[in-house]
Amino acid sequence: MFGRWLGNRSGRGGRSGPLSAMAVPTGAGVLSCRVLDPVNEPVRHAELSVSDAMGRKIVSGGTDPFGSFVATVPAGEYRLAVSAEGFTPYRANVTVGDGAHASMGDVTLQIAQLPALPESGDWDIDPMHSSIGFTARHIGLARIHGRFNTFAGAIRLADRMEDSAMHVVIDASSIDTAVKMRDDHLRSGDFLDVARFPTMEFYSDKFVHKGGTRWAITGALSLHGVTRTVTLETEYLGVGHGLEGEARAACRATTELHRDDFTITWQTMLARGIAAVGASITIELDIQVLPKS
Repeated sequence: MFGRWLGNRSGRGGRSGPLSAMAVPTGAGVLSCRVLDPVNEPVRHAELSVSDAMGRKIVSGGTDPFGSFVATVPAGEYRLAVSAEGFTPYRANVTVGDGAHASMGDVTLQIAQLPALPESGDWDIDPMHSSIGFTARHIGLARIHGRFNTFAGAIRLADRMEDSAMHVVIDASSIDTAVKMRDDHLRSGDFLDVARFPTMEFYSDKFVHKGGTRWAITGALSLHGVTRTVTLETEYLGVGHGLEGEARAACRATTELHRDDFTITWQTMLARGIAAVGASITIELDIQVLPKS
């Protein structure tokens, strides 16, 4: 048992076992557990959150390769929440004593019921309830957040999801970082050069199920006159219905682009050789689709 591995403290006189080597401040204790799946295999990278009675998060983190989690927290009453991709969330109350070790032993997660896939057919991206955003480094320090305000797209969902296809077109001039001078520069020949390349396009006919709600959508991205293969790491969120009863499906997706891959090589250097704009850009998509009318 994980608790036996850590050892236990008997009173204020001292600890026994490996826990005696841990530096636990006065007024604090140790909380631990091991997260397993239904066949007793460790769940790697499960997310754990420890909150107090007021719902304030005290500590959070992930399990190690053996499914173990250990945290030092102030003595008190807590709520433990455990979540992992493809599993039903687990919650429990735990009391951590001053100078004590509160071991919850093995926490077994149950397999979650996967959300139903949308019906086959043609679906359109709903721009009113979707967003395409990005994050880039500025002078190696702060992150710049932006979005593209104008885009359109369609998805043809096959009876077998893996045979589906999608096509998205983005108006490059609709880039918006909330700073007009910066946006004008990003539209210029130094970066997107929207006068020559007014749109960006992504086409994919490769949908790969990675387990649970995770999919990889791989396709060709055309940007700045260059086409490269890009994979969207996608989380499928399920099917719902809008206020008027219309069916909707939703997903989130991320990918990372490198400017040099698309010959966007403008590189003003500041003091100490730091680039004004970072070499990589993280793209984040929140997408809702509607059946084609």
